[in-house]
Amino acid sequence: MEAKSEGGKTESHIRAGPVSMKKTKTLMSDLKSKYADKSWNETFQLVRRCMEKTKGEGRVCEPIAQCLQKINEALNVCSLTAMVSRLEMIAKQRGLGSHMSPTETVCYLTADLFYIEVVLLRGGRVEDVRVAHHGEAPVSSPSLLQLLRMKKFQEFSLKLDDLASFYIISGDSDVKIKIYSCLRHLETDLFKISHLPRSLRESDLHVDLIMNGRIGNVQPGKEGTPMTVEYYISPSDVLSRSSTGEVSVGQVALVTAGSSSASHRLQRESLISSPPQVDSFGFPVFQPLTESCSESLPATFLLKLQPPLPMLIPFIDKMGKITDGVIAEKPQQVEPLPHLLMKTSATLNAKISWTHGAQFTVPLPDSEYHSYVFPGAVWGRESWKGALVHTVPFTHPGHVPALLDLLRHQSAINVLLASCFSDHSQLTDAGLLCDLRCEVLPESDHCLSVTFSLDDHIHLAVLQVTVVDSHQMSCRLLMPDFVDHKLDDYISRVLMRCMSIPITMRAIRRKVAGRTTRPEPAADPESSAAMESDVISGVSHDAAEDESEASPAGSCVMSVSDHVNTDAVADRSPCASLGVYSHWVTSGLPAELL
Repeated sequence: MEAKSEGGKTESHIRAGPVSMKKTKTLMSDLKSKYADKSWNETFQLVRRCMEKTKGEGRVCEPIAQCLQKINEALNVCSLTAMVSRLEMIAKQRGLGSHMSPTETVCYLTADLFYIEVVLLRGGRVEDVRVAHHGEAPVSSPSLLQLLRMKKFQEFSLKLDDLASFYIISGDSDVKIKIYSCLRHLETDLFKISHLPRSLRESDLHVDLIMNGRIGNVQPGKEGTPMTVEYYISPSDVLSRSSTGEVSVGQVALVTAGSSSASHRLQRESLISSPPQVDSFGFPVFQPLTESCSESLPATFLLKLQPPLPMLIPFIDKMGKITDGVIAEKPQQVEPLPHLLMKTSATLNAKISWTHGAQFTVPLPDSEYHSYVFPGAVWGRESWKGALVHTVPFTHPGHVPALLDLLRHQSAINVLLASCFSDHSQLTDAGLLCDLRCEVLPESDHCLSVTFSLDDHIHLAVLQVTVVDSHQMSCRLLMPDFVDHKLDDYISRVLMRCMSIPITMRAIRRKVAGRTTRPEPAADPESSAAMESDVISGVSHDAAEDESEASPAGSCVMSVSDHVNTDAVADRSPCASLGVYSHWVTSGLPAELL
């Protein structure tokens, strides 16, 4: 479409040379006068014809396509033709096909493995939107229907893009259909595993299912979305869920399939008998992958992690051993784990640097402030370097429980480290006098230590934290001239319940206050004997108090003494450290977490 201007020159000629402001105004005036009496629909049809013409001639029609898109967005969709045009444009943008039914009442948006039916009424109104996967009957999608009825076309387009991204598999249609069929059989087996009987560990059934279920909290795919597995949730996430009413706020994995450079044997039928047979550990007995029940295909199953998970390199290597070498390519760029967590944090200021490490000031209730330092040099050791993991490939349903245990283990380490982060950089810059100064140091690949000064500001103490897995943590407090194994057990229980280093350090300060012994100058035997008697009686009194505060066997909460304030305190910290499980909050226990 070339507009003529003065002198018979086309618009493209005018663009080629220098155009004066006068000529530009003249050209725009001519265009306006030419199309002043034409309706938007006529202009729209003209642009469509021009676009089809340039497409047929093999010329680039991107400017005209953009023009068509702008006209479409400017039009008020109030007719059947306008709605069909908008749907066709969205389909082209997302690489989908489109066509109308013979009755011209249904618009189909098609791909290799799924299609969408949009049932239309007169005036461009939408009666229903259905999503159909290959070989399955169409299912109504209330969310897509609502978007079209509200004419939120951009959001509708993004939904289609998400749906298409779940099936990015190379190969012809037959190969894609086979891979999708394998994925459906995998989902069947994962459901069977998730419903196997097991014992409960948590009083909150939702938390217990996520944290202790063999496959976590499994939700079937619906409205064009794949199966989801919620595999980890922190105490602060639980508190957020109870306060906001959100269905899920934890770590989630989508179960999908993806292309692979090598061929792998994937199941073509369920590998678990009905009813399932289980081994001595309560896991199902799988049928071997033989020629009759499997096929070699250029693909793998995938756990798409949402959000992506920062993982230690040793943990990534362990995942490769679980899947018999089926693992994503080794990450090209690795960084210290705390640095990765800082970069992926949604609450931290992006300007925080990791040149020589990092320092954070964490505010706690009752105007208490802690300082946490991460020295950059020591965190640079190889065993504590990690990478951001987006997908975890695997080929067998039996891989999933072990992979989820590793993901939970890593998530627990991440939550503990992130509990020391805070975006209150102005407090650090202002030189705020902190109640407790700590240095967080790495030990083994699942063990770290927190060095801090005691209240006397003379002696140092060290808290060693070993994250055995997501269900078990062991703490050991090292202090001068002070040993209390019951206190170590108490600290371990507090840490497991709050998953927060600052909250745990706060509890330690309260417990050890006045219980440390310091070397004194030599004195006469009688006075020394009297002092020793006083110290022993004091420790015995504290031990008796601890014994009275201990929980009954099998209980998941602890009693507290009368003088402890159990009133809820506003969470002034942006970090995840102040959250506790909902049933602890309602019971007001334990006090060390408040």
